[in-house]
Amino acid sequence: MRDERLVKLARVLVEYSVGAGEGEQVIVSGGVAAEPLIKEVYTRLLDVGAVPIPQVQMPGMQELFYGHAKDIHYQETPSVIRSLYEGADAFISIMAPGNTRALAAVDPQKQQALSKRDKALQEVVLGKDRWALTLFPTEALAQESEMSLADYEEFVFGAMALNEDDPVGYWKEKAGEQGRLIGQLEQADEVRISGPGTDLTLSIKGRKFLNGDGSHNMPCGEVFTGPVEDSVNGEVYFGIPVAVAGREVSGVRLRFEEGRVVEASAEKGEEYLNAMLDADEGARYLGELGIGTNYGIGRATKNILFDEKLGGTVHLAVGRSYEKTGGKNESSVHWDLICDLREGGELYADGELIQKDGKFPDYDFG
Repeated sequence: MRDERLVKLARVLVEYSVGAGEGEQVIVSGGVAAEPLIKEVYTRLLDVGAVPIPQVQMPGMQELFYGHAKDIHYQETPSVIRSLYEGADAFISIMAPGNTRALAAVDPQKQQALSKRDKALQEVVLGKDRWALTLFPTEALAQESEMSLADYEEFVFGAMALNEDDPVGYWKEKAGEQGRLIGQLEQADEVRISGPGTDLTLSIKGRKFLNGDGSHNMPCGEVFTGPVEDSVNGEVYFGIPVAVAGREVSGVRLRFEEGRVVEASAEKGEEYLNAMLDADEGARYLGELGIGTNYGIGRATKNILFDEKLGGTVHLAVGRSYEKTGGKNESSVHWDLICDLREGGELYADGELIQKDGKFPDYDFG
């Protein structure tokens, strides 16, 4: 029996997120576990006249690469793959890991080398600005989130508003309310983040905020920009753990001076944290300030696609900026870390309170 929530999600991804049209070539990538959603997306693309190009990853392929790849394999993205991406009109990527810790033993330097190799490929995708990233619930993700698979499915689909009669209408309405917040933020010069272990200031003068309305991430619910690179000063504590590259990193503390991370520590995963910060010069500067507005995400799950949107949090990404925000920082890294403001936190724009204890007094985000 078809899951109508997947039918809705396929419609959202195809018709709203990437707006696929007749004759357009759309790469659909995902793991084998995402088969039900891949098939729904494939079907919907055919229904609108687009040309789907499925790219399905077999389990264990990443582990095999890191275990057997030679230096030559880290030097350049294969020309065949680059040509495929350059020729595509849009991209839909579906995360569906069978083992969230499969890469836990991999040398972070190897992971960073592969990221550097494929940086140009990422720029191709970002440059076309017609891409969507989503997630299909798997047993591994449910276990990571400390939920049963059935409960995790409800959590995921609820966060995506797939229980709504008209999910696209929901996301369009949310985009309007987020647009009001953006209007206020873009009139400000400075943001201050205050909370337990956190007192950080940064400039957003002249920078553009983007509206995370489901056109790129699903679920979404955020507004974000690229801070002025040399403006960040103070300390920040990221209390929400993240699972990244097969390992958990938690309890991260960063201290900034004139935009640069000058001190860093983590209660867990400090080696990986330092490896990312030392990847290149840009990795020690911020590329993003994001403000989460999705209150349909009731709790953190160690998955950045969800946790960075969690209403009542802010996230800061070390590394690469998004050019459309006016950000100028360049790096092979873009890593989001989440600061929880729901208990004793405050967010200010030019001294005016925007958020207190995770709530927006002047906005209705549902």
